[in-house]
Amino acid sequence: MKKIKTTRNVKVKKVVTKGSTCKNIIWSWTIYVYWFIILFFIAATFYIIGRGHEFLSPTNRGALTEETLNQAQDYVDMAKEKIIAGDIDTAIIDLNAAIDSNANANVYTIRGEAYMQMGDYQNALNDFNSAIEVDGMNAVAFYDRALLNSRLENFEAAMNDINNALAAQSMKPVDVLSMRDLYAKRGQLNLWMKNWQGAIADYTNSLARAEGSVSADVYAERAEAYTAVGEYENAINDYTSAVRVISEQIQATPTQEGRESQSSNAMSYFEKSAALNLQLGKYDLARSDLESAFAIASALNDTESMNRIQNLINGLNN
Repeated sequence: MKKIKTTRNVKVKKVVTKGSTCKNIIWSWTIYVYWFIILFFIAATFYIIGRGHEFLSPTNRGALTEETLNQAQDYVDMAKEKIIAGDIDTAIIDLNAAIDSNANANVYTIRGEAYMQMGDYQNALNDFNSAIEVDGMNAVAFYDRALLNSRLENFEAAMNDINNALAAQSMKPVDVLSMRDLYAKRGQLNLWMKNWQGAIADYTNSLARAEGSVSADVYAERAEAYTAVGEYENAINDYTSAVRVISEQIQATPTQEGRESQSSNAMSYFEKSAALNLQLGKYDLARSDLESAFAIASALNDTESMNRIQNLINGLNN
C-alpha cells in the first residue's frame, strides 16, 4: 500500500509541475507581447516626432519651399531698388514680406538699414539685434549697429560692435565691407572718445590696407589726432595729403553738389594747415595755405569765406 500511495503522489506531483510550467510560459509570452507593443508605440512616437522636426528644420524647409525662398529674394531685390529710389516705406513693406517668407540675418540687416535711414532707430536696433542672433558672425549687422550706436552717441557700445565687426570680417569676409573702412570707423570712434593714439593707430592701419579707395577724411581726421597730441608737422602733412586725394577724386564725383562739398573741405584743410604753420612760425607756408584757401572760396563764390580768409592774409602781412 505504501508503494502504491507513493507512486500516486509522484504522478500527481509531476502533473502539478507541468501545469505550473505551462502557466509560467504563457505568462512570460504575454509580458513579452505587452512590452513589444509598448516599445513599438514608443518607437513610432519618436519616429513621428523626429519626422516632424525634420520637416520643420531650416534645411528641409528650404528644400521643400524653394519657391518661397525665391519669392523672398524677389521681395529683397524690389526693396533694394526702392531704398535707392528713396521709397523707404514701401521698401519696408517688401522686406516684411521677405521676412515672413524666409527670416534670415541679411534681410533683418537690410530692413534695419531702411529703418535707420528713415530715423526709426528703435526698430533699426531691433532688426540688427535679430540679425546678430541669427548669425553671430554677420560683420555687416555689427557694423550697422555700430553706426546706429554712434548716432545715439553710445560710443562704448559702438566700439564693441566695431571690434566684433572686425573679428567677423577677418573670419567670414563679405564683399560689401572692407577692413580699410572698418579701421577708419574705429579710428573715428577713438577720435570722438579722445583716444588720440588709438585713433592715429587705426587711421594708419586703414591707410595701409590695399582694398577699397583712400578717403580724404581719414587723412584729415588723423591730422586732428596729431594736432591734439602736438605733432603739428605730421598733422600738416596729413592735411596736404587730404587735399591731394580730393584733387585726384573730385573729377570723378558725379554731382555738382558733391564737387562743391569736396572743394569746401579742401578749403577748410588749407586753413587748418595755415594755423599749424603759424604755430610753428612758418609764416610763408601759412600765407601760401591761406591764398590757396582764398582761391577755392572765390571759385565757390563763397563771399563770407573770402572775407574771412582775406582778413587773415592781411593780418599775416601786417
